[in-house]
Amino acid sequence: MPASGPLGRVRLSRIADGLVVAVAVSLPWSTSATGILIVLWLLAFIPTIDLAALRSEMLTWAGGLPVLLWLLAVVGMLWADASMSERLGGLSSFHRLLVVPMLLAQSRRSEIGKTVLTGFLISSVVLLVASGAHAALFHRVLWMKGPIAGVPVKDYISQSTMFVICAFALFGIAVDAWRARRHRYALALVLLALVFLADIAYIVTGRTALAVIPILALLFGFKQLGWKGLVTAFAATTVLAGALWTSSPYLRDRVQLTFTQIGAYEATNEINSTGLRLEFWKKSIGFVAQAPIIGHGTGAINGLFRQAVVGQNTASAFSSENPHQQILTVMIQLGLIGAGLLIAMWMAHVALFSGPGIVSWIGLIIVVQNAVSSQFNSHLFDFTEGWLYVFGVGVIGGMVRRAQALRTEAAQSPGQMTNAE
Repeated sequence: MPASGPLGRVRLSRIADGLVVAVAVSLPWSTSATGILIVLWLLAFIPTIDLAALRSEMLTWAGGLPVLLWLLAVVGMLWADASMSERLGGLSSFHRLLVVPMLLAQSRRSEIGKTVLTGFLISSVVLLVASGAHAALFHRVLWMKGPIAGVPVKDYISQSTMFVICAFALFGIAVDAWRARRHRYALALVLLALVFLADIAYIVTGRTALAVIPILALLFGFKQLGWKGLVTAFAATTVLAGALWTSSPYLRDRVQLTFTQIGAYEATNEINSTGLRLEFWKKSIGFVAQAPIIGHGTGAINGLFRQAVVGQNTASAFSSENPHQQILTVMIQLGLIGAGLLIAMWMAHVALFSGPGIVSWIGLIIVVQNAVSSQFNSHLFDFTEGWLYVFGVGVIGGMVRRAQALRTEAAQSPGQMTNAE
């Protein structure tokens, strides 16, 4: 049977499903493996595309807005004062947005969603154990040496991002388990979630994660019990933050370092990580003011920063390919129109996951985490965080759509019992 026949399509569909699971498992560990697996997934998925299903997803806000943002970036190449290689390089950051409707269509037609989420969680738990072991052995075992204790692979920012997502997903699953009277299981899930957060507090802290955690905690409380839950979550978060602040000198040092670096940058224009970020933001706002509506064009960021640092010799002298703020990154290139599409995309994905149930909650975590952390980084365009968002929204969004379709079928056929999730 040729690959283009029915059996060939079924086989490729199964391979494509398995590769999505493999991507989820690889994300916490390896950039190169994830990139290879994504290419293999595309090779397996594209011959099996149901064009009608893909078109249907692209006509929704959740699937269509990412494509519209990519199309605007394509058009934005026309007015960029940059070389063709820089224009194409700028466009490459937008390419992953095209994957969102593909994954929505694939996940809606198949049942891979739970396997994908389970694989990602197990992989992250293994990374959690590796992080603890790496921190414990960092100064004792020669081959453990690396830039930061507790970060065996990738970087501390992406590690903290994944640990935050896992922690709040586990909190949601624990609530469902508690309501189902599976109390021991629920407590075990809460304990595991707290271990994820403890790694951030005591072993290696991504400062962006510290901004995300309180917002997700308040959102969690509101989702569970409305305004009463919001107040309860605020109180619990305050108590937990106080306990961590008191018990973790490392956490205190990380937070205080931020304010120390801001003070040094403002006083002497000192070169440090926080000061450079502030400098990038200041320059970026100036670039946006020069072309506020349509921006400077796709790929123009490098040239703008190069021109702005001529004659400088302190923190102001540093050029950048990345302004470290997602909205500014888009606005520099595509103006208010591009920024509006980006924000509308986040809002559409929030709306997609606004319903009840643990699947919607996990999707909401991923969207809110990305939107908040992108105020301090260009996380939608960073490799790990960007693909985590795309695969998270695509796979979980497909699960939500599939569940909605099954509930609709069940409502139309009341005599037929259907498990929607």
